[in-house]
Amino acid sequence: MRLLVSVRSAEEAAAALEGGADVIDAKEPGLGALGAVSPAVLLEIADCVPTGVPLSLALGDLGSPAAVRRAITQVALARRKAPIYLKLGFGQVDSPSEVARLLKSAVLAMGSSLPGGLLIAAAYADHTRAGALPPAVISSLAVEAGAAGVLLDTAVKDGRGLLEWLPRPALGQWISEVRGAGLLAALAGSLAIEVIPLVVSLRPDILGVRGAACDGGREGRVSPSRVRRLKARVATSEASLAI
Repeated sequence: MRLLVSVRSAEEAAAALEGGADVIDAKEPGLGALGAVSPAVLLEIADCVPTGVPLSLALGDLGSPAAVRRAITQVALARRKAPIYLKLGFGQVDSPSEVARLLKSAVLAMGSSLPGGLLIAAAYADHTRAGALPPAVISSLAVEAGAAGVLLDTAVKDGRGLLEWLPRPALGQWISEVRGAGLLAALAGSLAIEVIPLVVSLRPDILGVRGAACDGGREGRVSPSRVRRLKARVATSEASLAI
């Protein structure tokens, strides 16, 4: 299981790497759950992340194929040894056919401007607040579109974590269905260090954090020591499952 840490700057990326993060995720938390960093900041982050470390970037919640294409063509990254994940959300898009169009546009745009990139469709546990489709629908559409994975997150960052929106059995079922379809399953959404053992027991492929990795919460700064503690908690939780 890989620990993804969301960072808003090259300095935070360096701190996350020092703490042992497995995936560096470029995201501007001040712009929402999937806030995109500027192209200049993305390049600064990418420059400080070794090419052998997976890089993830949030594109935002986009509502038109043109916006999707524009966001992806702005990603001017050189080829890397490790994967590049692009996270696309669908807040305020409650039509399955429209989400399917957006996913298709993303796949086509990535094929021409970012070969080798992997599309991650973002679903929200609090989808009614986000005006989005339920997670199971997003997962199904992601499979049909040829996405690489699905992220289950929370849209509104008000302190209510993922487990307050979906109980453990429902999360486990969702992960099983996503992985059974051959996609990566990632979990995020105000995950505190105290819930790491429970989340790890569900066996997602990727576990994403921001606030738990920062001094001062989500809007604070990534701390190497906090990332190190999170990484250790993931490792000990995985080890306990093997006993």
